[in-house]
Amino acid sequence: MGYGKHNRSKGGNSSRGRTDNLAREDESLPLDQEPEDEAPVPKVQLAMWDFGQCDAKRCTGRKLARFNLLKELRVNTGFGGVVLSPVGRQCVSREDYDLIKRKGLAVVDCSWARLTDVPFAKLRCTAPRLLPWLVAANPVNYGRPCELSCVEALSAALILCGEKETAELLLGKFKWGHAFLSLNKDILKEYSKCENSAEIISVQNSWLTQQTQIPKQPPALEEHVKKDGESGDESEEDDEDGLPPLERNMNHIKLEDSEEEDSE
Repeated sequence: MGYGKHNRSKGGNSSRGRTDNLAREDESLPLDQEPEDEAPVPKVQLAMWDFGQCDAKRCTGRKLARFNLLKELRVNTGFGGVVLSPVGRQCVSREDYDLIKRKGLAVVDCSWARLTDVPFAKLRCTAPRLLPWLVAANPVNYGRPCELSCVEALSAALILCGEKETAELLLGKFKWGHAFLSLNKDILKEYSKCENSAEIISVQNSWLTQQTQIPKQPPALEEHVKKDGESGDESEEDDEDGLPPLERNMNHIKLEDSEEEDSE
């Protein structure tokens, strides 16, 4: 009888010890643990009008849309935020940041060779803005001044407004994205110090008078970026894992229909 009592006492202490250990382990765990694979979200709303003039598989704007980083707009859909557009009268700057935070930032995606085909007048936007002088780093227009892709344009505008974190998030979706920041490092730094459009234009003009040639990337990195472009679809195959398939561009279809009607 005494032996049995001793066993019960020993067993009880062991069970109580395990319970105490489990309780301490539970207390050490975070209460609200976020999923590790949760995708980052831009701090501002991003959007795009896409006129289907570019190769859909190489269009940076459409790729961002497939990552759910921006929303695609129809031609007749208005946008109340800042829009990067050739019809703008002033440069985007920090004075636009409040509007961008409230209403968002949009870009017009079209081919630089077909600007006259885009019905900019039909795009209802309250704050069209231009970008200052910058050099493209995308594989299609590498080294060309001002011929930026959608992701480069959006990222540049965000940096000028002080939203560098979101800009890096967008560029990080492309293998060559870091090259844009590297190629324009010095001028972006100067632009980002400006408070308004007039200051940015002043910095741009001063910069251009001092530069005798377009800033060049180190040869090894330049060759790497160009090879990415030459390799076509395979260059970003790894980055597209899990993305939904490309869909037909309704803006492009609608534009073609209207052109046929006009010709009749």
